[in-house]
This record gives sequence, C-alpha cells and structure tokens, in this order.
Amino acid sequence: MHVLIVEDDPRLGRLLQRLLAEERHVVDLAVGGGEALELVEAGGRFDALILDVGLPDVDGFEVARRMRAGGCRVPILMLTARDGVADRISGLDAGADDYVVKPFAYEEVSARLRALARRAADTTSRDDGAILASGPIALDETRRRVTVDGRPVELTLREFSLLECLLRHPGHALSRDQLLDMAWPFGVAVTPNTVDAFITFLRRKLGPRGAARIETVRGIGYRMVQP
Repeated sequence: MHVLIVEDDPRLGRLLQRLLAEERHVVDLAVGGGEALELVEAGGRFDALILDVGLPDVDGFEVARRMRAGGCRVPILMLTARDGVADRISGLDAGADDYVVKPFAYEEVSARLRALARRAADTTSRDDGAILASGPIALDETRRRVTVDGRPVELTLREFSLLECLLRHPGHALSRDQLLDMAWPFGVAVTPNTVDAFITFLRRKLGPRGAARIETVRGIGYRMVQP
C-alpha cells in the first residue's frame, strides 16, 4: 500500500513511518493539513491516509471534508486524543472511514489499515472504470488488460504487476527492493537484478512511447513519469 501519514508530532510520525515501511508499505509523511491537501490535489495516488485530527493549520476534520468534497475516495483512518462519542461522529461525518483513539497499539492501526484496504479492494473489483494511465499507457485492473495508444499489449503476470506498481505511484522513485516487495509474491527467492531484467522486458513490449514513460533513477530504481 502507498500510505500518507498526516501527523504534526514528529516522533509519532517517524515511528509510524518506520513501522509501516517494515511491513513493506510505501510511506509519505506530511506534518500539516495544508501539506496533505496539496499532495492529494497535486495528483498523489495514495491507498490510505492516516490522519491526525489535531493539526496546527487545517485540522483533520476539515482535511477530510475538503478531500471528500473534491471527489477523493481514498480510505481515511483518523487518529485523535478525543475519545468522546461526539468527536467520533464528527470524524465519520467529515468523511473518515475509521477512527483510532490515542494512545493506541500499533498492531491495531495496522489491522485497521488492512481492513480498509480489503474494503477498498472490494469496491475496486466492482468498479468497471478501474483504469491506471500514464501518457499512452492504460492499464485496466478489472479486465487485466494493457494498451499503448489503444494497441493491446500482452504481458506476463509479473510484468503486469510491475507496471501496475509503477502506475500506482506516478512520479515516485521506487527502489528495486520496493518493487520486489510489491510485485513479487512473498518468499520468492529473487534478487534486485531481477527487477532490471523485467523492466527491460516491459519496455520492449510497451514500445518506444510506452518505454519512455519508465525512467531509470540512477542509484535508486525506477519511476513512472507523472501524467
């Protein structure tokens, strides 16, 4: 999952970021509501938000309201020290999908994120319009189909998964290890060099215009050009 943490407490934010990264999530951190809204409005693709309520600029309730008003459907898990029923209702009414009261156990946050991901996946599976795109490349998640300039491209299961990962994180430099974690089954014995080989296969099948969308980030890995 690609998770955005919005938390103004630097120690808690870094702790959550580290723990989620250890569970093989791609994690971004914002320290204020305004920064979070800018990331979302700039086209950042996130699978879930961990959103603190007590932010110094735009509070979590208002962040959730603005996101939902703008059509953003990313699942939101709210964190707050306010444990009153009225506060929980306010968060849910603002657009949050779930609510965790501080102090909390990390295991609970992790479990609730997994539950949100399952619900989002169920919604996506019912959505015929689940299309990821970058320039001439279009990937239909529901039909498991890829086209470049409208031309069908036959990919193997692993090539499809690798392209899907890149398209889900446009503009983000993903390391070879991150791509292995996201695109290969857990426990499969492969090396980071395997990613390089599959990127070569993928670029060849996508053709010149499609291949140009996948940038090599020297010393790190690969990045899909942001639309």
